Amino acid sequence: MSKKDFWLGFVLAIALMVGGTFVWKTAVVKQWIFWDVLPFDMEMERTTKMEMITEFLERYYVEDLDIRQMNEYVYYGLVSGVGDPYTYYLTAEELDQYLENSGGHFEGIGVEVFVTTNGDIVVYSVMEGQPAEGVGVKSLDVIVEVNGQSTGGMPLNDVVGMMRGLAGTSVDIVVYRESVDERIPFTIVRGEVVVKSVKSEILDNNIGYIELSGFKENSYEQFKTALEEMKAEGIEGLILDLRGNPGGLVNAVYRIGEELLPQGTMVYTEDKYGNREDLVCDDIYYDIPLVVLVNGNSASASEILAGAVKDMGAGTVVGTQTFGKGLVQRLFFLPDGSGLNITIEKYYTPNEISIHGVGVTPDYVVELPSGYSDGDNIPLDEDTQLQKGVEILKEKIGIS
Repeated sequence: MSKKDFWLGFVLAIALMVGGTFVWKTAVVKQWIFWDVLPFDMEMERTTKMEMITEFLERYYVEDLDIRQMNEYVYYGLVSGVGDPYTYYLTAEELDQYLENSGGHFEGIGVEVFVTTNGDIVVYSVMEGQPAEGVGVKSLDVIVEVNGQSTGGMPLNDVVGMMRGLAGTSVDIVVYRESVDERIPFTIVRGEVVVKSVKSEILDNNIGYIELSGFKENSYEQFKTALEEMKAEGIEGLILDLRGNPGGLVNAVYRIGEELLPQGTMVYTEDKYGNREDLVCDDIYYDIPLVVLVNGNSASASEILAGAVKDMGAGTVVGTQTFGKGLVQRLFFLPDGSGLNITIEKYYTPNEISIHGVGVTPDYVVELPSGYSDGDNIPLDEDTQLQKGVEILKEKIGIS
């Protein structure tokens, strides 16, 4: 060891023992490096550590600091440390947006998105008649930029907040579309988005068709109206299309399930303490041959309904493996107007099956035709999954 190395080590050791500030000018990069050296402590209190970090930043960071934003990111980081993408912190503004979306009305571009385990922000539903559909955004598009900012590593709610805004204003997004391996830019004028989660029609052979795109506060009323209208027309079979339905409110799917399922447990949940809660259907329901269509974007509450139909023998499930989200979240309100969305329970189908990370396997696995992917608008005569559903119902109601 050289004398220079010895004395450098000696000075550093003294600094570490007594505490203080040590300054060294590097020979290579020509920059000043400061060490504020404090007594070593393996078990710092969280508040003490946060105050210390804030003090360092305020003292040395070269630009002005936005303390409010820094605090919000502390809360984001604290909650994200759980490692569950469905457990997250919401600022007061984000909480307002969340509640608007759950209620079925907001201002924005008309897409619903989810975050994958690797952080991609993916479109799982493009609302019919809304601005995003008008410019050509599709389900499964990955949103990679919003107004020139990369979404990589950005919290889901930040991305949603950037895409929302006053009706009549515009937002620029870039999506990655895997089917064509391209990044595609869009400029979208925001609008008043009233979420209509139910579409219905009567197909040939007197078969009713209801498409549910989500489970919002107003979804049950929309579903009930559509079902009553078709019952009045004397339908003999029903297709419930849950393809691309990301889920939503458990109470909404429960009320819809009660209209279609026989008496018994539709779903049950268990919390971390093993406490079980059953959602039980009564014996009053619409007993009609039923087919449920699902795909890889059918998630959460959609899987509750599809799993119940399959386990209870109330109908036939057709399509491809569902998404596999078997967790239940609850929204908690904090005194300052912010909130926490926390996974509080796991849910199980009537046959005591947890589908989390696995999904529901259809009774009939049917792929879409070559050239189509989940989320595409497929002509009726080419929709192999829907055609299989019609075929099953025709057999059940005795139509050749």
